[in-house]
Amino acid sequence: MMDLQEKKQRPTMEAISEYVRNPVFIQFCFEIKNTYKCNEKIEYSSCSWKKGWNIKFKKAGKTLCTVYPGEGYFTVLIVIGTKEKPCIEAILPECTMELSELYNQTKEGNGQRWLMIDLEDKGNLYNDVLRLIQIRRNSSLSAGVSRKSVK
Repeated sequence: MMDLQEKKQRPTMEAISEYVRNPVFIQFCFEIKNTYKCNEKIEYSSCSWKKGWNIKFKKAGKTLCTVYPGEGYFTVLIVIGTKEKPCIEAILPECTMELSELYNQTKEGNGQRWLMIDLEDKGNLYNDVLRLIQIRRNSSLSAGVSRKSVK
C-alpha cells in the first residue's frame, strides 16, 4: 500500500488510483483532463490542511482544482475567488444541500473560500463539483480577455 506521507517517492497516477480504490476517481480525473485539455501534476504538499501527495489540474497557469486521494474516496479542493463568487452564489440554490452548507460554513479569507469536497460516487455532488470547476475556468477566460483588451 502506498504511503501518501512519504515525500521521497512520487507516486504514479496508477499507484494513486490503486490507493483510492474507487472508479469515480479515475472518471473524475479523465473528465477534467478531457474537458479542459490539461494534464495532472502530482505534487507533495506540506500544508497542515491535507499533508501528502495530491494532484493539481491547471489550465493557462490557473489551478482548476486539486485532488487529495483518500481510501475509498477523494477530496477536491476548489478555490472560490472574488471573480467566481457571484456566479457560484447564483447557482447555489440549484446545488445539493451538502454543497450549499459547505459553501456557507467555509470562512472567507482574503476574498477566497477554499472548498474541500469529499467525493465517493457520481451523484449530484459530483455534478456540482464539475459546475464549480467550469465557473472557475470561465472566470479565468474572461479575465484573460479583459486583460488583452486593456493593452
